[in-house]
Amino acid sequence: MRVTDSVLTVCLCRHNCNGNAYSATHPEVLAVRHLTDSLIITSVNRPPFAMEAEAPATEDPGRKRRVHGMLKLYYGLNEEGKADEKPQSLDPCDINGPHFDPEHYLNKLRRECSLAELMDQETCMVKQIRSLDSDMQTLVYENYNKFISATDTIRKMKNDFKKMEDEMDCLSANMAAITDFSARISGTLEDQHAQITKLSGVHTLLRKLQFLFELPARLNKCLELQAYAQAVSSHRRARCVLQQYSHMPSFKGIQDDCHAIMDKLAQELRQKFRDGGSSAKDLSECVELLLQLDEPAEELCEKFLSHAGSRLESDLQGLEAEIRPSQTASSVKGAPARKSPPAGLPSPSSNTDILEFIDRGCNEFVSSLCLVITSYQELFINHAQTGELASKNIPQMANGKLHVFVDDLAARYFSLVERRIQEEKGVSDNSLLVRALDRFHRRLQAVAKLLPGSSVPNRGTEIVIGAATERVKQYLAALQSFYVDSLTDVRQALATPRLSLAAPGAGSGRDAPSGLPELLSSLSASILNQIKSVLASVHLFTAKDITFSNKPYFKGEFCCQGVRESLIVSFIKFVCQSSRQFCESAGDKGGSTPPALLLLLSRLCLDYETSTISYILTLTDEQFLSQHHSPVTAVTALCAEAREAAQKLLNHYVKVQGLIISQMLRKSVETRDWVNTIEPRNVRAVMKRVVEDTTSIDVQVGLLYEEGVRKAHSSDSSKRTFSVYSSSRQQTRYAASYTPSAPMDTNLLSNIHKLFSERIDIFSSVEFNKVSVMTGIIKISLKTFLECVRLRTFGRYGLQQIQVDCHYLQMYLWRFVSDENLVHFLLDEIVGSSAHRCLDPAPMEQSVIEVICERG
Repeated sequence: MRVTDSVLTVCLCRHNCNGNAYSATHPEVLAVRHLTDSLIITSVNRPPFAMEAEAPATEDPGRKRRVHGMLKLYYGLNEEGKADEKPQSLDPCDINGPHFDPEHYLNKLRRECSLAELMDQETCMVKQIRSLDSDMQTLVYENYNKFISATDTIRKMKNDFKKMEDEMDCLSANMAAITDFSARISGTLEDQHAQITKLSGVHTLLRKLQFLFELPARLNKCLELQAYAQAVSSHRRARCVLQQYSHMPSFKGIQDDCHAIMDKLAQELRQKFRDGGSSAKDLSECVELLLQLDEPAEELCEKFLSHAGSRLESDLQGLEAEIRPSQTASSVKGAPARKSPPAGLPSPSSNTDILEFIDRGCNEFVSSLCLVITSYQELFINHAQTGELASKNIPQMANGKLHVFVDDLAARYFSLVERRIQEEKGVSDNSLLVRALDRFHRRLQAVAKLLPGSSVPNRGTEIVIGAATERVKQYLAALQSFYVDSLTDVRQALATPRLSLAAPGAGSGRDAPSGLPELLSSLSASILNQIKSVLASVHLFTAKDITFSNKPYFKGEFCCQGVRESLIVSFIKFVCQSSRQFCESAGDKGGSTPPALLLLLSRLCLDYETSTISYILTLTDEQFLSQHHSPVTAVTALCAEAREAAQKLLNHYVKVQGLIISQMLRKSVETRDWVNTIEPRNVRAVMKRVVEDTTSIDVQVGLLYEEGVRKAHSSDSSKRTFSVYSSSRQQTRYAASYTPSAPMDTNLLSNIHKLFSERIDIFSSVEFNKVSVMTGIIKISLKTFLECVRLRTFGRYGLQQIQVDCHYLQMYLWRFVSDENLVHFLLDEIVGSSAHRCLDPAPMEQSVIEVICERG
């Protein structure tokens, strides 16, 4: 036990010495000591050159990383090579801590561990010590060459620094000698330097006096050569001196002569300023010289603006001369009457396009205006004021006059631009107008930069937006006109006889042309292509190279309200509204509308509701990237409006076709003597015409609408009416009910029969299919037939003729309706009503009726 404790104590002490016992105070010293011990042990136990020989050829990377990691742990560094900021442990039992106590740690182990555990602990600690010693030796082997190189470098640095110290000593000695020589030279030349300075001052004074005495002659020479700037500059240099010594007679004479000469010069500058024949640069120089001669700034501002206004006025007159003579006669609202254009201006040309007009306005008027603004600001606003001028607030006064001047001229220029834009009525080529507006907007931005706070850019922006909006209105009018013209072409095509296109099996009277689907397809395609063409033209306003296209005040409102709402949505609403106008009552516009046109428009509006409206609006949103910042018309609302128009057109078509057939039936009933008619031998021609026209309408509707759903038909649908009319019960009813002695019983039986019959709505809305349309037309026709029968009185043969006609209708009409019971009911009502109004109700035998109808 004592041996084990002694060995463990020695191990702990050695570990503490090799590890962290002095790490808090001298870690580098301990590291050097370990390295030295390792080298000594190596040199004693091994040959001198065995270290390099025994170094392994290939090092284990994992072992090398572990060794470096233990070094970092020894010096308290983290992975990045920086000192670890973790707080140090104060536990005396922490073997890696700076406060480790071997005795305390050993006592703790003896108290807590058994003998086997102590032996294991000793073995582990011995292994760790050997591993650390081995790692330390390995580091020495690996860095041996570096240590030698570092020693050589330090030795070389000592030699270099010694040589440098010698050179610095030599340099210091030379600098001291130079300083001594410089001091002796300065002492020798001190007296002569004072004399030279005095003579130089006298020479400068003499040159100034010479300049003063020669000043009048110099000013006269400048005046003769028109070197006004040099004269003013020379006078300004001498003015203060002459004013200071004006009490001396000689200087007083020079001052008087200079004043007289400068007055003459100022008079010439004023005359040059009033003449107005000089360029803008000469004018600016003239104003600057007058300001230097203490001329009143306000008066100069007014004269400058007046002169500049005359030149800009000539530019405006030239622009006005390019507008059409019919409009140039009327002057601009609120502006005085214009003078005739100067002789140098080009004559009016009606062939000048909008782009050339804007280019001329920008290159002449706007450029000149920018030059005037720049010159004016440099002279009166940005010019530094000194002396008494600084207290008069000349920049504020000048800036106010400039704003009024620019706003007045810009208002006249904008009026001319608006008048010229209004002449652009054609919508064939939109590129010239867009390019012109782009240049107009681009050049006005220069005015905005030169004159902040001016209303010119905002007014120009309003003109651009107004022109774009007006062009959208023109495109809307063009689309509306195109739609109306297309409908006119469709009406002409429908009115043109096409015998070769007559539907098979239909009559030649009012046949439905087989080209009706082609007309619909052509109309829809032409309208859609026209809309795409218009969108492509309008899209030029939002091109990337157009300056105002990306401005928020233009793009959002223009794309959303201008293109989408004012153009596309308005046109779709126009199509729906104009289509509904064809449904007006007879005598109005819709009274002469061909039924085929009503059917075609109803299908067009239905196609718009199902797909076209969504496609057009999606195309518009994709092209113009509408963000819909403001409320817009929903697609569902437009689709609902289109469906409503389609429904109204189709209902009106049913009504018109039903009334056409009803008119034939009404005339056939009203023009015949049903009491004294002869015994029926055949079906009346009008009934054949009704069947033919119904078949023709069925073919016509089938070209544009689907079949629809029918109820199941009975196998004897064509003979059902006959069987009902010829039954013994029906004959008994006719014989017993229509005798004069029992009128109340007949009415009672008829009313009871109606109570148990399903109510028929004659003018109800139809569905978008052929069966529903034909059912509506037949209901109107048979109802008219029924009402006409109720107004007539029949004889025996008259009743029999009605039986034959109704049976003939039953043989054919049941095929067109959704429910054959509807036809049966109405025809039964017609025959029953005829029997009620018959003086001698004797029905015809069913076999005879069938023979007559089959023969007819």
